[in-house]
Amino acid sequence: MSRIGKLPVAIPDGVKAEIEGTTVRVEGPKGKLEKTFDPAVSLAWEDGQIVVRRNGTNRHANAMYGTARSVIQNMVSGVKDGFRKRLLIQGVGFRASLQGDTLDLALGYSHRIHFPVPEGVTITVEDNTKILVSGADKQAVGAAAARIKGYYPAEPYKGKGVRIEGEFVRRKEGKKSA
Repeated sequence: MSRIGKLPVAIPDGVKAEIEGTTVRVEGPKGKLEKTFDPAVSLAWEDGQIVVRRNGTNRHANAMYGTARSVIQNMVSGVKDGFRKRLLIQGVGFRASLQGDTLDLALGYSHRIHFPVPEGVTITVEDNTKILVSGADKQAVGAAAARIKGYYPAEPYKGKGVRIEGEFVRRKEGKKSA
């Protein structure tokens, strides 16, 4: 049984949540989110908190139990505070700029990479080498950051490329000359 799934999700002030069957809608100062969950779990209100329950004891219901609770908690904290990921670009001539709703990346290729900003995500560029990806949906923010990083992940020899702030890139020793 999930220790996380047992915990109720508290709804803070300034956040509105409603449950309709297996669909949860959450609205707060940072935006609106809606998610439909697997029928293996049921959702209910108790004492102003959302409680997740299993609809069975099979393995799938156990897996969805904790997952649904964590996703609801992330929805609530996302509309209240938001999520953010900072990307760092390293390399000579590597830079980023924002042109309308498209992120323009120069990452050492013969062409520029044009990344359309997904809906519900905000991207800002600082100093041409720092990208801030933010939004209310944790999954959308993480996916956008991962796609940007995927264009040129930091390589282990010189360390150039795109990395998420705080990420460790194991460096390798280069070729030895005789």
